[in-house]
Amino acid sequence: MSIASALGFGGRKIRYAIVGLGDISQEALMPGVKHTGNSEITALVSSDREKLGALGERYGVQHRYSYEEFSQLLASGEIDAVYLGTPNWRHAEFAIPALEAGIHVLSEKPLEVSADKCRAMIAAAERGNALLMTAYRLHFEPANLDAVRRIRAGELGELVAFTSCFGQMVDPANHRSRSGIEAGPLFDMAPYPINAIRFLFGAEPLEVVSAIAVRHEEAGLGKLDDTIAVTLRMPGNRLAQFTVSYFTDQIDNLTISGTKGSIHMDSAFGYGEGLEQFRKNSGSREHEVYQATDQFGGELKYFSDCILKGRSVEPDGEEGLADLLVIEAIAAALKLGGAVKIEPLERQRRIDPDEQEQRLKLVDIPEPVKAAKPAFS
Repeated sequence: MSIASALGFGGRKIRYAIVGLGDISQEALMPGVKHTGNSEITALVSSDREKLGALGERYGVQHRYSYEEFSQLLASGEIDAVYLGTPNWRHAEFAIPALEAGIHVLSEKPLEVSADKCRAMIAAAERGNALLMTAYRLHFEPANLDAVRRIRAGELGELVAFTSCFGQMVDPANHRSRSGIEAGPLFDMAPYPINAIRFLFGAEPLEVVSAIAVRHEEAGLGKLDDTIAVTLRMPGNRLAQFTVSYFTDQIDNLTISGTKGSIHMDSAFGYGEGLEQFRKNSGSREHEVYQATDQFGGELKYFSDCILKGRSVEPDGEEGLADLLVIEAIAAALKLGGAVKIEPLERQRRIDPDEQEQRLKLVDIPEPVKAAKPAFS
């Protein structure tokens, strides 16, 4: 008998509301829900009635709500959990009332746009006895988890340095170019290398040593800083550096280096294709391409499993808070033009590769339903 059956769950599925029907929800999360086996979509929330209608018909979802009707959804009994695919600065707005109502929340990263709002979400989860998980899909992805295993096994020796470049060419018409720093590369892209730094080192950054931001007029992004480079000091005189940009051709890599070897991943943060490792160790060289997985379906399957079995989650709300503390220190360093200490946070829980690894196969991605108006909804 399975654990789920023994606990009386049987074939029960966690019922989700998808809040925010933009690209990340439509093209990444929603297509894979069905093949998780333990999750289903029972409600949709958006300000766009055309999207609600088209996606409701596509996925057979009858319960459709506007953002203004969210409180009605929470009281309806139609859902057990919500997935938040709204803009970063609207996560707390929906997460806090849901969590207080005892409804579990899987929120895209960054968890919010300030550490204070992250703390408010964590407190709401405690009050409502509900689970809050930050949607760090790479915590479940085989290539990243293999790197964690190798580092913990000592293959790289003592870790010394981390470097990463993560960039894309953003269209000036994209909503990211019109919503200030909270939609810029610092909040939108930097969480990926920051989180990788933290889970590969298994430690929290101590200080933003330097941070510089530049604007390229030819990018057409107005007053938005399109490229940011950062150096972080880690415990033990180790260094981590990364650059994020809205004005480069697609690039997506990281290198973690130690006294005995190194792992270079290219690509490192993407989805929809297999991630790659290039390893060096004592003169030997290896290259491995990991099979592409449905990263979004995998994290959802894990979250639903934790709900069904009454287990805590990793990455939790505090994991999202840890990255916001680094982002806030970077923002301060950019403003002050000098080094900034990062508020200390001791994380007791780290990735468990054996418990968290997911290998769901990729699913076909349907054509997206475009917004009826230029909004992220």
